[in-house]
Amino acid sequence: MCDERTEAESQSYLKKSGGLSRRNFGTLAAGAGAAAILPLPANAKNVSEGDVAVATPDGEADCYFVHPKKGKHAAVIIWPDIMGIRPAFRQMGKRLAQSGYAVLVVNPYYRSAKGEVLAAGESFADPDVRARLMPLRNSLSPETTVTDTKAFIAFLDEQPYVDANRPAGITGYCMTGSFAMRGAAALPDRIGAIGSFHGGGLVTDAGDSPHLLIPQMKAQSLIAIAENDDDNDPEAKTVLRDAFDAAGLSAEIEVYEGAMHGWCPPDSRVYNEAQAERAWSRLLALFESGLA
Repeated sequence: MCDERTEAESQSYLKKSGGLSRRNFGTLAAGAGAAAILPLPANAKNVSEGDVAVATPDGEADCYFVHPKKGKHAAVIIWPDIMGIRPAFRQMGKRLAQSGYAVLVVNPYYRSAKGEVLAAGESFADPDVRARLMPLRNSLSPETTVTDTKAFIAFLDEQPYVDANRPAGITGYCMTGSFAMRGAAALPDRIGAIGSFHGGGLVTDAGDSPHLLIPQMKAQSLIAIAENDDDNDPEAKTVLRDAFDAAGLSAEIEVYEGAMHGWCPPDSRVYNEAQAERAWSRLLALFESGLA
């Protein structure tokens, strides 16, 4: 979970490793570097893309919808990390669509803010930015996660480019890794595969901890864990493994060596290209199996 601790760990990591220069990070945060970093998939499909408004019980969520131009395809929801919808996640969504999926990248903060909540060049490293983001994060709840997921799936199932007879997928990053699990538990007959990348709060002491929902799921899962998240909670992966095994569900659970919390989005200060590409390849393998 993105917080003061993970930010301090990121700062320490960048000092030791050299990390992204301030200039390079500014370019990535502005979105200019995202397309150059993410390679095209093999046999990339031509896609259509655009902004859409999705009706929910709480209003209209502004989202980015991208899909192959021809045919019907399995639906996927992408929940972005704490910094919300932005060019990096649009690029990730487009790349997934080029791989053959109908993808909805959502704005988790639509109740409070439309569009991007950060200006070009802003980052979680700035205390003022964190002060703006935390109330937005705290405005969400397990209940809103479920109602939003149901609304997003209903929207996708109405689209002519979506094959509603195929299972759907959900991916979540940082705080939204748990959203993927909650969505799979709420819609077990619809969600066939989920991916959590450096997900926070998957195992807690709360009565509604995401790991306690695993018996309600039917989805195959990919749980990609940051090395420093594992250092801070080394038992979480074991609890998850035991829960998935007890439920008889397929789950790939792995700590990504050398990868810090937030390593997957290409505009992250701790972006780890090699491990991000590896996680991406495992997601495609998961979807090939779970969304068939």
